[in-house]
Amino acid sequence: MAIATINRIIILFDEAFRSLSVDVPMVEVEQLAILVQSAMSGKKRAFHTTKHVLHLSRGMKPVQVLAALFHDVVYCQLDGGLSAQTATLLDGVTRSENGALLLREIKPEDKAVALCADIFGFAPGQILPLQRGMNEFLSAALAARVLQRHLTDAQLIAMVACIELTIPFRAQDENGQSAPQALAQRIQARCRKPGTGLFLPDQQTANFVKTVVTDAVIFANRDLSGFTAANPGRCLSNTLLLIEESMPHFAALSFCAIQEYRGALLRMDTFLRNLNPGHVCQSYGDHPDAPTLLDMGAAVIKNIAFSRDYLAALLTSTAIIEALALSTGTDCPIGMFLGDSTHSDGESDQIEDLLPAPPTGQPVNAELVNLFESEHILESINDLTASPLTEFVYRFLGHRGTQQALAQAQLMFDGHLPVRAFLQALNRDMVRVIILACAEIAVSRKQALLSLEQSLYASGQPV
Repeated sequence: MAIATINRIIILFDEAFRSLSVDVPMVEVEQLAILVQSAMSGKKRAFHTTKHVLHLSRGMKPVQVLAALFHDVVYCQLDGGLSAQTATLLDGVTRSENGALLLREIKPEDKAVALCADIFGFAPGQILPLQRGMNEFLSAALAARVLQRHLTDAQLIAMVACIELTIPFRAQDENGQSAPQALAQRIQARCRKPGTGLFLPDQQTANFVKTVVTDAVIFANRDLSGFTAANPGRCLSNTLLLIEESMPHFAALSFCAIQEYRGALLRMDTFLRNLNPGHVCQSYGDHPDAPTLLDMGAAVIKNIAFSRDYLAALLTSTAIIEALALSTGTDCPIGMFLGDSTHSDGESDQIEDLLPAPPTGQPVNAELVNLFESEHILESINDLTASPLTEFVYRFLGHRGTQQALAQAQLMFDGHLPVRAFLQALNRDMVRVIILACAEIAVSRKQALLSLEQSLYASGQPV
């Protein structure tokens, strides 16, 4: 029997508290679970959801589970700021100035926020960096405030450390330290801080720091485990979910403007192109061991390349539709040319029904083709993101041809190549088939599309 998400969250909280020998009344456990689910149910969330939390929690230690439950409760960019409930729970932590959030002076009695500031290395008066810890810090501060009466200082430090290390893709700092190494120093300093430290003997402090940071490394690597997955489709799935989060209308993609959609794809491709694979996986001491870390790094490189290959095919097919739209009118909802998943009466209105089988023989990426051939490419991929048009174009042009077409598309995007010239640079048989298929769907552009098909190659010159 399937268990409702809210009940799974309740179970996670309850089991974590029991494992820590903490007696938390079930009514409070319910309130905590409702808080987490409510905070993570924003309409724009696609990847940073309770599903991700449940995956991250699997097989983790109790404190890691608590960190997983809270680590994404605040995501200001997606949620449009803080919800009323989270704002109340974080009252007095920040102030707004010139569009940025600054950390307020921390009151002596606000021990939870003071602990978080020490672990994150943040100081009162500083701007909370939007892409370098703002959401993670606020999530940790909220967690520490609501759990401080149930957890020891050591447990709070361990939980907050896990959340801190989920700040992703960090290079070495100005002192040449990795994020885990810098975190270890801050934890050690906190343990020795007068009035707030744990006051452990030196060897016990060293052991505590090593255990906490190692657990945080395990947690952070699980948070980004899509990058190291054996199946590159999982990394792609996460990539597309993150694209979805970046677009306000992605959930109803058929209503999204073609150029808006293309822009989101380009931003993600640019991000992946510039991402240093060496900044994805965390390590500390002998964890993970050297062979495992090498394997993880190799998987990151492979999975990024695979996701970029898929994005190249997706961008190329999208560029063709964009060129058809601009050649026959203006930018428009993508569903005008590709169709919706279904009409209200249930009848199909999709371009896949109008495309023939592409010719075979062009060299392709076998793993990418296997993904296309899956009955359900990936359950998390939007129908139009997994459009058969992308598969059709990729098979027709082959892997190298798709990359070449994308280079031409980039010239069109940048305004250096007219849209008609872009279409004429592609295989004419492929373009004609796509135009005729779109003419059957885009009723308001049908005549313009048919005229375009006739005029594109009126000179009779081969393309």
